[in-house]
Amino acid sequence: MKTYNTVLAGGQAEITEKKSRFIANIFPVSTEEEAFERLEEIRKKYWDARHNCWAYVLGGNPASERMSDDGEPAGTAGKPILEVIRGRGLTDVLIVVTRYFGGTLLGTGGLVRAYTSAAAEGIEHSKIITRIFGSKLHIVVDYADWGRIQYTLGKRGISPEECSYTDKVELDLLVPEHEEEGLKKEVMEGTNGQALIEKVEECWFEKK
Repeated sequence: MKTYNTVLAGGQAEITEKKSRFIANIFPVSTEEEAFERLEEIRKKYWDARHNCWAYVLGGNPASERMSDDGEPAGTAGKPILEVIRGRGLTDVLIVVTRYFGGTLLGTGGLVRAYTSAAAEGIEHSKIITRIFGSKLHIVVDYADWGRIQYTLGKRGISPEECSYTDKVELDLLVPEHEEEGLKKEVMEGTNGQALIEKVEECWFEKK
């Protein structure tokens, strides 16, 4: 089954380490251009901050990854943020951690821990979802067969996205790729071949 985890709604979190403030902002992004637009928004919002360090992961197989320490010692900010994204198995996400210097040097280890903690805390305040690859199907059945179709869908844990009742029952379904052929076969068998099934499109959709 083709799946990936991503951020549906980004969040924000802040931690303090020896009077330095680390503010993490998480964004769902689908392109590099969108990632840099969000980054510029953060730079303008926190214009007086010393550092706006970031990392993003886009797509998959293979994923596109970039990061920046934005003036912090090499490897102490961008890489830890990127490792948090990787560790959560996320893609299509940008994390920016803004630092307001508190007057005390944290050292290499302290910076890595602080940027890691801020990024992880930001993810905890975000909504993470799993997307599945599959198809949108439009199905038309007679009322006499509707009960059997409801049973078939319930057994597979599939709920109609839309359902209308006219002279027949019409429904739209989002079906994982690996279940599509089996579901079609069950629907046709359950209606003695009378159901109409149309594949509207292939798409990614949220797992429910």
